[in-house]
Amino acid sequence: MDHTEPYRVALTDVFEGPMDLLVYLIKKNEVDIYDIPIALITDQYLGYIDLMKSLNIDLAGEFLVMAATLTQIKSKMLLPIHEGIDADAEDPRLAITRPLIEYLQLKSAAEELAARQLLGEHTFIRNPDKQEFLVDPDEELIKIGLFELIDAFKRILERVDSDQRVDLTADSISVRDRITQIIDILEEKGSVVFDELFDTDTTTADVIVTFLAVLEMVKVRLVRIVQHVGTGIIRLFYL
Repeated sequence: MDHTEPYRVALTDVFEGPMDLLVYLIKKNEVDIYDIPIALITDQYLGYIDLMKSLNIDLAGEFLVMAATLTQIKSKMLLPIHEGIDADAEDPRLAITRPLIEYLQLKSAAEELAARQLLGEHTFIRNPDKQEFLVDPDEELIKIGLFELIDAFKRILERVDSDQRVDLTADSISVRDRITQIIDILEEKGSVVFDELFDTDTTTADVIVTFLAVLEMVKVRLVRIVQHVGTGIIRLFYL
């Protein structure tokens, strides 16, 4: 790798795409998919785009196309409606609502098929997984995605002095070394609470390099990340 270039992580099929970000924002804001507050969702979407760029994530072109589409819809929604002329015009938001509904239907069908394929696994007796002994069996855990993880890192970043200069060149910070450090922690403990990855004197650069390291570990399936439903605590498990 060129030592003058900052370390970057590309979003591949392992991670969610632009439609997933829209779904996440709709759920997060608890809004009706048929009545999307387009100005709010567009502004938040663009905010996530900017945040992911600042975290040195190479965004697929589809994210930028979606950003342009949302911005265009937002502009149309701001135009005044002329009685008798625009009254019967189609709601501009349908340009995004229709594909969202189709996407959710396809995703639901895919998840159902995947669940069926896994049914046969219960026929066999497998050795105890070390992860099963690390949490209370009564605790309800859910798998989290990229955008929940971004929110968690954003909260950590907000605790850090914003005036700190960030230098992510290979000479000053190593994602590979950070991956090794996290693996050492997980090999010792089996799992770790997300916040425990950061010291009290953590810098902005430390936060970003940890984020990139965790993304790489997810890509190569070294870790599984879950969140406790009741407390919201995020935990990384070593696979």
